[in-house]
Amino acid sequence: LPASGSEREQRGARQMSSHNERAGLLWVLAGFSTLAVGDAIVKGMPGAWPATAMAATRYVFAAIGLTAILVSREGWGALRMPRPGIQWLRGLGVSLGSVGMFAAVWLMPLADAITISFTQPMITALLAALVLREPAKPAAIVATVISFIGVIIVLRPNFAAVGWGAFLPLLTALGMSVLMIANRTVAGLASVLAMQAYIAITASGFLLVVTVVGHFSGLPQLHLHWPHWSVIARMAFISVSASFAQWFIYMGTMKAGPGNVAPMSYGQLLTAVVLGWVFFHEAPDLIAILGAAIIVGSGLFLWRAGRMPEPLEHE
Repeated sequence: LPASGSEREQRGARQMSSHNERAGLLWVLAGFSTLAVGDAIVKGMPGAWPATAMAATRYVFAAIGLTAILVSREGWGALRMPRPGIQWLRGLGVSLGSVGMFAAVWLMPLADAITISFTQPMITALLAALVLREPAKPAAIVATVISFIGVIIVLRPNFAAVGWGAFLPLLTALGMSVLMIANRTVAGLASVLAMQAYIAITASGFLLVVTVVGHFSGLPQLHLHWPHWSVIARMAFISVSASFAQWFIYMGTMKAGPGNVAPMSYGQLLTAVVLGWVFFHEAPDLIAILGAAIIVGSGLFLWRAGRMPEPLEHE
């Protein structure tokens, strides 16, 4: 029998929903892969400029561009930050994450650095229990323990080669966890564009101070000098591409739903493996693959546990 009008409408709605979800997943995958490209560009500039200065330049460019767009769309009043203390905490988290990753990719394989940074969901779950007083779920505890076993496996050869610098990706994971916790505190208080601008403004403020302090610290790795023009140009490209990446991720999340897109973040790791292999001759060994599999597996386990419905309570 021919389908009724109502059935055709329902079928069309299901097809449209499925199309939106697939498109959303591709948007998110493109966003995280773009972030890996930025990390690879930084890896190609070891010692060209201090990591602090590179991170500061990246966020100064972002702050200028995002502020201009925000003012043109929402007016000067949009620059008044709701809950400014939390906004500066968001900027601090991003600053820690950026400097940690920029320095880490110079010391260790690109894929290894990004692999260790994927402990962020587990650290976020622990911080939520400690800071927000959310009950610690057994799944979060299990995932955290398992993921740090993976971290130890990935760290062992890197620690032997570069020492304590191998822990820099954990600084990145901690910084991004602080950002996630702070985001939940100020969610909905301003537009998405404003929230991005606030991060860029506050992070650039922190990073400029750290860059100046580092210059006068006497550490040769943090000494400022006038860089080659290509360094500034590449940081400008990273700033623009990272802003687009965040927009891709936001668009994909809106289309597919936040509960569906989390696994796509591991596209950043796959892209890093390919870029490291092709441009830096960093073929992953079995130990790194094992550690990465454990960390990714624990993250997927935590994501899956978060999607499961809570059991009904019986009287």
